[in-house]
Amino acid sequence: MPGWGPFDLSGKNAAITGGAMGIGFGIAQRFVDAGARVLIADIDGAAAEAAAGKLDPGAGRAAATRADVADPRAGEEIVAACVRQFGSLDILVNNAGIYPIIPMLQTTPDLFDRVYAVNLRGLAFCTQAAAKQMIAQGRGGKIVNIASIDSLHPSLVGLAAYDASKGGVLMFTKNLALELAPHRIQVNAIAPGGVTTEGTQRLATATPLTPEQLAEMTRAAVARIPLGRMGVPDDIGKVAVFLASSAADYMTGALIVVDGGMLLA
Repeated sequence: MPGWGPFDLSGKNAAITGGAMGIGFGIAQRFVDAGARVLIADIDGAAAEAAAGKLDPGAGRAAATRADVADPRAGEEIVAACVRQFGSLDILVNNAGIYPIIPMLQTTPDLFDRVYAVNLRGLAFCTQAAAKQMIAQGRGGKIVNIASIDSLHPSLVGLAAYDASKGGVLMFTKNLALELAPHRIQVNAIAPGGVTTEGTQRLATATPLTPEQLAEMTRAAVARIPLGRMGVPDDIGKVAVFLASSAADYMTGALIVVDGGMLLA
């Protein structure tokens, strides 16, 4: 598309896990704006279909598939769906993730395993399937992992399993970047800070706190952010376009923190 220069994604086909809403949908919107064709993969198939319909009605540049990344078969199914729909897979964004807030002393093995199955194992084997396809195509590719500022520093009590999984995402990104570099596949990660999404709003309303207490929590959170506001999905989407584009051709194994300066504070 005109005006995108080195950030142009025209002719590229991307799959985004957890792309039906929140950060994933924000990334999908920016990818379509930049000229890519996008497959939305989400555990909620109806939401994925609705998201694809919003992105580019009638133009054939967005499609959807239901996928639970905790299923070991999900990666191969997502790749096959993208190739079937668009002919190739050039970009994978591993965005799907869960973040139950439960103190470790109350966490069950099943819950801990579920967090890892989605946030780390699912990411790893979706990446494996995508990398095999990219190698077979012979023209390289881009893999963008959504990590977290909690990959670097804990943000609150109750996220021990989540933080451990996201720390794993960071090291997986770095190691796989070494492995895939000879195939011209760049693997990088984004570490979002606090981002307002449908998921975080549902989490807030599910708490026993009063509206006044929720407002105070939000005020306190924003007070920790030097730029003075919570993030929005588009803040992450624009950085994802950069990492998926030729502008980032000499980057691999990197982590870009997008948190409004929160870690600095």
